[in-house]
Amino acid sequence: MESPKKYEYTDVEIVSFDKAREMKPYLTTPRAMYVGAPGKHGYLRLGFELNAEGKSILRDLDRRVPLIVQQELYFDAELPELPCVYILSSGGPNIDGDRYRQIITLKKDSMAFVSTGAATKLASMQDNYSGLLQTIELDEGAYLEYLPEPIIPCAHTRFISDTTMTVHPTATAFYSEVFMGGRKYFGDGELFKYDILSVCTHGERPDGTQLFREKFIIDPNKAKIRDIGIMHNFDVFANVLVMTPEENIQPIYDACEAFYNKDEKLAAGITHLPNNAGLLFKVLGMETGPVKRVVREFCSKVRMQVKGKPMPPEFPWR
Repeated sequence: MESPKKYEYTDVEIVSFDKAREMKPYLTTPRAMYVGAPGKHGYLRLGFELNAEGKSILRDLDRRVPLIVQQELYFDAELPELPCVYILSSGGPNIDGDRYRQIITLKKDSMAFVSTGAATKLASMQDNYSGLLQTIELDEGAYLEYLPEPIIPCAHTRFISDTTMTVHPTATAFYSEVFMGGRKYFGDGELFKYDILSVCTHGERPDGTQLFREKFIIDPNKAKIRDIGIMHNFDVFANVLVMTPEENIQPIYDACEAFYNKDEKLAAGITHLPNNAGLLFKVLGMETGPVKRVVREFCSKVRMQVKGKPMPPEFPWR
């Protein structure tokens, strides 16, 4: 098995969302470690490509603490040639002033599964915010499954993320995010007691053609989160975007049905992204387990259409 190339760290520009209107109230310099201090400026670059034997491998790896990635594994029973990589963090929860930059690239005809080793915890913040900037690039015929564990915002969390997906018309990118309402079983509960979550995702082609932009800002201090049409009686929200060749879109759409399961308190819906870019899938539930299951079932349908293989059952400890 080939080991990924490791590069010397170079100076990487610190991610900033200070110009975002919704973050203006949260620009005070942290009273503890400053923005960009060692351990608060995470950087990760993952590059997948085919080796000389035509096997997908993690060719490029560059990281900066607290982000950690180990060697790729090949444990998918249904798709044994799929390299699986888990993003880990040595720094505990995201705190005031944390900035993260992640870049995932897949060269022609390569594929990868990327997840996180555990849920991403967002600690209570007093002065500043935590920000994540992501770039996902897929060349011709590439295939990516990105299914991280849930994001858990504590009380007074401030978090903003921006993800750009640059996907070739012949490639497929499955991108999911699962958001909990907070630490549901902590004390009297912390559901929707965070300050703000701002999440933006862009889709484009390699030539720069813009396909879609989805952004949602959740501010429990300004909106009634429990209103019908927002979260109502649900506690967990999953947002999934699939960019795939045009001929795959309708078969995947037809294989999925919007539903509301009153007994399980679980609901899901699907729609088309603009410009024949792909599909948008959303799930609501009370606990992360059932929501993750529905997201994984949807991913399995996407994989069946693209690769002709289903996803195997999730590990019991996940």
